[in-house]
Amino acid sequence: MDLQVLRSFQAVAEGLTVTEAAADAHITQPALSRALNRLEGEVGAELFQRVGRVLRLTPAGRVFKEYVDTVLDSYDRGRRAVAEVVDPDAGVVSLAFLHTLGTWLVPRLVTGFRQRFAAVRFELHQADENGLTQHLLDSTADLIITGKDPGHPLITWRRLLVEPLWLAVPARHRLAQRRRVRLAEVADEQFIVLKPGYGLRSVTETLCRQAGFGPLVGFEGEEVETLRGLVAAGLGVSLIPASPEATTAPETSPDPPIRYLRLTDVRATRDIGVACLAARTLPPAARRFVDHALDTTEHGVRDGERQLGGGR
Repeated sequence: MDLQVLRSFQAVAEGLTVTEAAADAHITQPALSRALNRLEGEVGAELFQRVGRVLRLTPAGRVFKEYVDTVLDSYDRGRRAVAEVVDPDAGVVSLAFLHTLGTWLVPRLVTGFRQRFAAVRFELHQADENGLTQHLLDSTADLIITGKDPGHPLITWRRLLVEPLWLAVPARHRLAQRRRVRLAEVADEQFIVLKPGYGLRSVTETLCRQAGFGPLVGFEGEEVETLRGLVAAGLGVSLIPASPEATTAPETSPDPPIRYLRLTDVRATRDIGVACLAARTLPPAARRFVDHALDTTEHGVRDGERQLGGGR
């Protein structure tokens, strides 16, 4: 059984046409069709059935694919491990992270790490909380940086930092000239929030409940930058991290479109941590990246560093 045939089987099972999979494998379409037929003969079952112009997995094919995924993942991780033994300063870090961390934390960690290990490559993925957990369970990522402990028995999580959250209001909002407010003061206003499944959504709902109300949802988005834009447009308020611009240079704009207010009646923060599968031995590059992330957040990106101007 040829590994390339297994990869082509996997590609077709995940939606590619035989023609597209053949092109990726640098063989002709008839040659791949014959190889897939031989594979079915070796397995002893029909793996695909034609539905219109596409191939769909049969029940036997779905069962077989689970094992093919495991075989290919183990083989690829084995190759990576050997490569890192040969060249310990190289390797690949397969990392998945929350969308909201792609604007500041992940770039900072990756940049600092590559200054020390320039030969290391990164495979990066973005997802919501549920998607991050699945990346680990599916072995499509070695590490995840997430907003909370997934609470899964197969996953080990370590806190990196505690990130402050702020009540973001439009510049012309009735509370915009305040620095500190109670969350309960906006109980009757529309909230601009992330969709269910995102960690920041669940944090928002929890904090609102602690303040004695349920948020009136005006819009559900998938990116924090979208939430900022809608708040700036006056469409509602939001519980979000401060923007990088507001954090690093809050006074550069005399009339910023958003004001970030500290909350006094709830502890508006969220945990951020790094997680991996408990039973899996991390490749050397991934282990070094975890150490780097823990060291960087301990000595730089910790509680309060991202607070606005330090005095709010």
